[in-house]
Amino acid sequence: MSSTETPYETGRGFGLSSREARVIGGASALMALNVVLMYVLVATPLAAVNDVLFSIPIVGALVYGVAIVAGQWIAERGVEGGETGLAVVGMGVLQLAFGIFGAGVLRFAPRESQLTILVVTAIIVAVITAVIAAYVYARSKTFERWGSYANYAFIGGLVAVLIGTFVAPVLLVGFVLIFLGFFLRLGWEIWKVRDRRDASVTLQTIGVYIAVAGVFVHVLQLVMRYLASRQ
Repeated sequence: MSSTETPYETGRGFGLSSREARVIGGASALMALNVVLMYVLVATPLAAVNDVLFSIPIVGALVYGVAIVAGQWIAERGVEGGETGLAVVGMGVLQLAFGIFGAGVLRFAPRESQLTILVVTAIIVAVITAVIAAYVYARSKTFERWGSYANYAFIGGLVAVLIGTFVAPVLLVGFVLIFLGFFLRLGWEIWKVRDRRDASVTLQTIGVYIAVAGVFVHVLQLVMRYLASRQ
């Protein structure tokens, strides 16, 4: 994520170009595949991975963080080098990382309710994404700093999770900061789609997908907590 403020020509308007539609369509397809994967994996032993990793919270946070960073790096290197196989491997790592995490969250819901929970989560995330996109497209300004803010939020979140490993109440701060990090990254990725029209469509698709997936798994946890409170 870039942290350097640079001038870009910005403009208002909500009409989507064909390249913007390809990015949105591609990211949506990848996210839809991830949701299906969560639903499938929740019925497998992989759904219990979270229990093992997050028995020490900072270990779970670091393992998934490394998996996401590594998956993105591998996928982007594959795209930039024209190596389709490498790009597919990177995307596979990302799909599995978010898929296993989501399945681990979803496993505590009755099987007959899991699909409904995923649909409700998807609708909420779609609304959040639409609101952020509307805000970004309505403002004739750069959102470059949001990339830096997202990084700060992720780092702060990991520090909070580390402290929360020993002082449990602080874990909530870590959750909020990491959620905020993905929220800010989503705005940053959408801004890049809007203003960096010479950038690779595939790379921007990967970036938007990761941000949306990060928001999705956090909203999924909130939906699960809400349902638990209603029982």
